[in-house]
Amino acid sequence: MKKQIALFVITIFSASALFAGGFQVNLQGQKQTGMGHTGTGLCLDNASIFFNPGAVSFLDSLRGISFGGSFIFPQTTYLNSKLGYIANTEHHTGTPITLYAVFKFHKTDKYNFGIGIYNPFGSKVQWADNWLGQFLIREIDLKTFFIQPTVSYKLNDKIGIGAGFVFATGDFSLRKGIPIQDSTGKYGEGTLHGKASGYGFNAGIYFKPNNRLSLGLDYRSQVTVKVKGGSADFTVPASVANFFPATSFSTAIRLPSTLTLGIGYNLTTKLKLALDLSYVSWKSYDSLLIDFADNTAQLKDIHSPRLYQNVFIVRIGTQYLVSSKWTLRLGAYYDQSPVKNGYLTPETPDANKVGITIGTSYRITQKFHLDASLLYIEGMERTDTNLETQFGGTYKTKAVVPGISIEYVF
Repeated sequence: MKKQIALFVITIFSASALFAGGFQVNLQGQKQTGMGHTGTGLCLDNASIFFNPGAVSFLDSLRGISFGGSFIFPQTTYLNSKLGYIANTEHHTGTPITLYAVFKFHKTDKYNFGIGIYNPFGSKVQWADNWLGQFLIREIDLKTFFIQPTVSYKLNDKIGIGAGFVFATGDFSLRKGIPIQDSTGKYGEGTLHGKASGYGFNAGIYFKPNNRLSLGLDYRSQVTVKVKGGSADFTVPASVANFFPATSFSTAIRLPSTLTLGIGYNLTTKLKLALDLSYVSWKSYDSLLIDFADNTAQLKDIHSPRLYQNVFIVRIGTQYLVSSKWTLRLGAYYDQSPVKNGYLTPETPDANKVGITIGTSYRITQKFHLDASLLYIEGMERTDTNLETQFGGTYKTKAVVPGISIEYVF
């Protein structure tokens, strides 16, 4: 029994890497998503607050506001070929949103001001309560909001710079089984809940040497989110209740910095091409440290290695102006997983991914614009055994993500 309890304590927070690699959400603008999530070297709309604050100063409108959302329909399949066992995650829908507002006082002003609210990290994974890995995870739900007030300055007709302060806030909940049965044969359960917050910045430079070419460089800083006073509650038989007291915990997770180089090129007056190359410093997430307010002989503070690695994301996209009202977009990207072999878990069954995107815009009136996108994500099949928990198998993940937003300019 002590071995089972120790295993549970080690794994109970493997999912609470609050916003780990498998939970990065790249849906910060519908136009950009339609073009493979490119946008650092472009000036398309208010979403430049996220993609490159330096480009915000090149927006034509005096003021503008946009609101959008996406609907994530994911599915992960787990296979243990030795046991002939297959399990699928429960169906659910993720709903990340974006809200951007930009304004300047006069048309001739070189300063633009704006604010962005978006969800760069967050997800939900739910397995059946009695699945093979229930002692690792039954359900996890992560939500984050980044709030970014931004200032952008147009140095001249070719160069713009910008920066925004980022306040990050979020919460999570987690359920998992405990490998101890009561008199009816029912396994115990642990539930966690916590709120996190942190700070960072987003800064960029936008360069447009001529009417055909545009370049951008954006840096989104590392954000350390801290959880204080998170709650940990356990449902276990009375005989072992002293091992699992209701208590609180604290931890801190370093979300990675991202450096992106973007290129935009107008092949013709109607056809635009884009390329983004991102370097994500996931190596900052090297371990998970958990400090319980109350310890027992079995419930001890945790120091669990993660050893994530830095990765690249390559994105390409194109936009075609069909008419004065309609615009069409296509894109694709390749996203490397930061999770090394030996560290894969069913909470973050992450793998290298390929994304294919399409999108469109419709100009309803001179002031109202409607944007939509559709993203299909295919994760590579990945087989691994976790070195800490010795839980192994083959994972395969895919997702369909439609999205829509509306913009008002004035």
